[in-house]
Amino acid sequence: MPETETRPDRATTRTRRRFARRQWARRWLNWKPVLAIVLLLVLVVGGVWLVYFSSFLAVQGVQVVGNERIGAAEVRRAAAVPEGDPLATVDLDRIRTRVEALAAVKSADVSRQWPDQVRIDVTERVAVAVVDLGGALHGMDEDGVVFVDYTRAPAGLPRVDSPAGAGTEALQEGARVVASLPGDLATKVDHVNLETVDEISLVLRDGREVEWGSADESAQKAEVLADFLDKDWQHLDVTVPGLPATK
Repeated sequence: MPETETRPDRATTRTRRRFARRQWARRWLNWKPVLAIVLLLVLVVGGVWLVYFSSFLAVQGVQVVGNERIGAAEVRRAAAVPEGDPLATVDLDRIRTRVEALAAVKSADVSRQWPDQVRIDVTERVAVAVVDLGGALHGMDEDGVVFVDYTRAPAGLPRVDSPAGAGTEALQEGARVVASLPGDLATKVDHVNLETVDEISLVLRDGREVEWGSADESAQKAEVLADFLDKDWQHLDVTVPGLPATK
């Protein structure tokens, strides 16, 4: 007579299933750190590839901000940003140096604009005076930097007259004097005579002359001049602003 096949009861089946689940749980606990490390490595490698080697985050354009007198195209040409290169590898300092080499640029700030743009913030030079060099008119900023050519002097800007061969230091001193003058006072100045760094004088539009001396204490000297504008004099000496003298 054939033996009858015995089937495990329900309790035994549940026990076997619980045992199998515990086995899988133990295996998962053993593999979980390994899988986490593998996933982390995949993310890191993928991120490095995406940022430094793929074309997804490559430079696609250049934004120029803050320019009014300088054309954006001129700034972009000077910047020479390598479009198509990964944005993360672009040398921002070199771009800034190239832009600041433009005569009309006082300073520049270069930054990455993710995902694919380079932004260039430009601070332009502002002319405070007109200087005649070799018979040509140029605009000069408060630092004494000559950066723009004029065919005719703009109205309202004082002129700086300097002897032939005047050096950079002398021009810087003249610029410091002009920059110290408030706007309403600067418009009353016809020109600045720049003999040496210590012999500077102003000639007002009404013909009166102001002996200024050096550019030191120019802010105080400007205050004295403003106080004396309505008084009767032809020559004002403010070389020592605390002891002004008139003639």
